[in-house]
Formats: sequence, structure tokens, C-alpha cells
Amino acid sequence: MAAVYKSLSKGANGQKAEAPANGVRKNKQRVLILSSRGVTYRHRHLLNDLAAMMPHGRKDAKFDSKSKLYQLNELAELYNCNNTLFFEARKGKDLYVWMSKVPNGPTVKMHLQNLHTMEELHFTGNCLKGSRPILSFDAAFDQEPYLQVIKELFLHSFGVPQGARKSKPFIDRVMGFTFADGKIWVRNYQIKETEASKSNAGQDEEMEVDPKPAKGRSKELDVSLVEIGARFVLTPIIIQEGSFGGPILYENKQFVSPNQVRADLRKKKASKHNARAEQFVERLAKRGDLGLRTSGGRAAPVDALDTKQLFA
Repeated sequence: MAAVYKSLSKGANGQKAEAPANGVRKNKQRVLILSSRGVTYRHRHLLNDLAAMMPHGRKDAKFDSKSKLYQLNELAELYNCNNTLFFEARKGKDLYVWMSKVPNGPTVKMHLQNLHTMEELHFTGNCLKGSRPILSFDAAFDQEPYLQVIKELFLHSFGVPQGARKSKPFIDRVMGFTFADGKIWVRNYQIKETEASKSNAGQDEEMEVDPKPAKGRSKELDVSLVEIGARFVLTPIIIQEGSFGGPILYENKQFVSPNQVRADLRKKKASKHNARAEQFVERLAKRGDLGLRTSGGRAAPVDALDTKQLFA
């Protein structure tokens, strides 16, 4: 009877409540974290570090295809995820990051470089596994429209919702996103709180002993940030309207592919080699024209006053 009464009461109202009775809407965000074939051990360690920092994430096996990325939408829906973080490796050197909001988009593609994992850095910072972070963004993220889109995707992907399944109800770290030189610099810090020391130098370095603090009295704390890791730099390339597809909303014209950079370096080395080869050929031709070569080239004219001719 209670179920019948609830259904009738909903039908009488005619509208479905948009929020719970207490007025707080629950934030439900789940992130699918996976990579493509061909990732190196450093890429894999970064993936593990990010998965450890995101208790609302769902880590999956490697994705085989690099051209049919739209299949990631079906995979995310299968695991009940509404965000996707896909790491695409190219030639065993380059790493690209796809961040998408499933199923309607948008999608941003970024080039990841200057990668340093937790094992490489050996920082002293530490945090509780599964804790929720404070996301700190540079003021530049509110100035450009494409940066506002990227900021929103970062909030949905890296922001751990309250009450997530594997999260802890503590906030003891900060994730910093800074925009400089056309790149996004990502850092992870621990919030370290220490009691402020009270000492008087005029009393032979004796410490003052405070009376027993009353209830509700807060201690003075020194708050500092200690880096944990991992750290990396992201360069935005394109933003698509849909999820892994659709028209391009933004394109970074200043981005140069690492393939193009390596090709230019090879051409520069090849041009030096070609210049030396041309100089060698010109030098041989010049010696041949002067008759200084023992074989090949133009023969030198016979001089009648030559010693070989006079005493032949």
C-alpha cells in the first residue's frame, strides 16, 4: 500500500522533483580511465598514479583501436561512467590525452609532455588514499572561452564528488592547474598543517606552557603545501563538440606535432651532410680541372722544359 500511495502522490503532483528534499543535489561523476596499445612503462605508471588519486574512477584494460574512438562512448555507458580519460600513445614516444563528457561531449585532445611520476620524484608529500582534492585554477581559465570548457572538464574528471564509493570524507591535498606559455601545468600538493611554535628568546629559550584550552578554542596552525606528484604539462590541441567526434570548436594553430619537430631535426642534420658532400665533389672537380688528380679529371699539358722530358 505504501508503494501505491507514493505512486499516486507523484502522479497527483504531476512534476518530478529536480532535487532531494534537503535541497542538495547529489553530484554523480564517474570517470573511465584507460589507455591504448603501445604505452611505455612511464605512461603506465602515470596512469596508475592518476587512478590512485581518483577514487571515483574506473580503470579498464587497454583499448585496441586508435581510429574508432567513438566506441569509447559505448564502453563508458557499459561501466556507468559519464566521463572518459583516454591516453593515446604514438610511436612509443608521444602521449596524447583525450578528455570527454559522455555521451554528448565536448571532447578535448591534449599533448602530454614533461612527465614525472611519483616513483621518479621521491617527494616527501603524502595524502590519504581516496581523499578529496581542492582544485585550484589559474585566473587565466576565466578569460578565454576554450579555457573555460577545459576547466569544466577538469572539474568533472578530477573533482571527487562527495560520497563517492571509494572516497574518504577528508580534504588534505590540492591539485593546481596553471596556464602559462600556452600550456597547462598540473601539480599535486599535500596540505600540511603544523602547530605554530611559541617561544620567547629572552627567557633562555623556555617554552610558555599554555593552560588547558577551553572547548571551542582553535589552535593556531601553520598551513603549507608539500608536493606529492605526479606532475606533467598539457598542451591543448583541439576541442570537439561531440564525444570523440563532431565539429571542431577550437584548434590550436601554434601547436607543432612532435613528429614534425623530429622531421625538421632530421632534415637539418641531412642538410649539413649534403653540404659537406657537395663541397667534397666541388673540391675534386677543382683539383681535376687543375690537373692535380692522379686518376680522372683533365690531364695536365706536357711541358717541354719538364725534367722528365729533358732527361728522358
